[in-house]
Amino acid sequence: MTVDLERIGVHESVERVFPPDELRSYLQDLPPAVDIVDDAAAADCDAVVTIAYREQFLACDWIHSIQAGVDRFPFGDLEDHGVVLTNSTGIHDRTIGETVAGYLLAFARRLHRHVANQQERSWNRPAWDEAFTLPGTTACVVGTGTLGKGVANVVGSLGVDIVGVRRSADPVPGFDEIYATEDLLEAVADADFVIVTVPLTDDTHHLVDETILETMREDAYLVNVARGAVVDQSALIDAIEHNVVAGAALDVFETEPLPEESPLWGMDEVIVTPHCGAFTRDYFRDAGDIVRENVERLESDEAVHNRVV
Repeated sequence: MTVDLERIGVHESVERVFPPDELRSYLQDLPPAVDIVDDAAAADCDAVVTIAYREQFLACDWIHSIQAGVDRFPFGDLEDHGVVLTNSTGIHDRTIGETVAGYLLAFARRLHRHVANQQERSWNRPAWDEAFTLPGTTACVVGTGTLGKGVANVVGSLGVDIVGVRRSADPVPGFDEIYATEDLLEAVADADFVIVTVPLTDDTHHLVDETILETMREDAYLVNVARGAVVDQSALIDAIEHNVVAGAALDVFETEPLPEESPLWGMDEVIVTPHCGAFTRDYFRDAGDIVRENVERLESDEAVHNRVV
């Protein structure tokens, strides 16, 4: 592909994750000019780095998403306008893995309840048989891509047996056993934790539904670090209220921010985090390194890395 890069815009929407000026400064040594831009100014850029989608971006040659998920971008419109879309797949494996490990450790060691009790100044020890240790438990990771592999690596190091679910049952390094998607019910049936890491597509919308939840063990926990709509949130709330599953750790939701009236906020065995599972102080560097690599590739007339469209 041929793209003449004279100006790269860092769209103001990246402020949801890090200050735009941090990325602008990090990329300042690139041959193209790098500026912070709003919606209107983005149309004057050859490339834009963003978390949001705006129609004005169709005037650019290249869009880079600082997230791995790109379900918000209209692929058809981008193709029609000849706009290249790249994403940040590959930078979230360790961070998401550590976040999931934190959830599992919280449930096992009852840390979430201790934090809640602290707010109430309540000296309330768990029942003798509530807490457990992670070795010997099983995590079913639904999705064996970058996020799934990161979870397998970190959580597996804690002594958890790792079962993966993907399109085929071919072995994947880091997973003790692999099930094909068509065998999802069998895969989740004996797991202590079901961890969702798949991208949101037409096929994965509400992949975790009432049937999956009813197949899970009553003492099992659901973890979603993928996209909110991969899980049928209403079915999950119902399953927790009726003790079909033990609880959940959720970083993503069907509506974000999670509405104040959602019952998930008040559930004892639910951990709510505000779609920040991959956040670190190095996020802008990690995303910026992909932008830098692709600028170099474009200068050399090479295929760009992480191309989606």
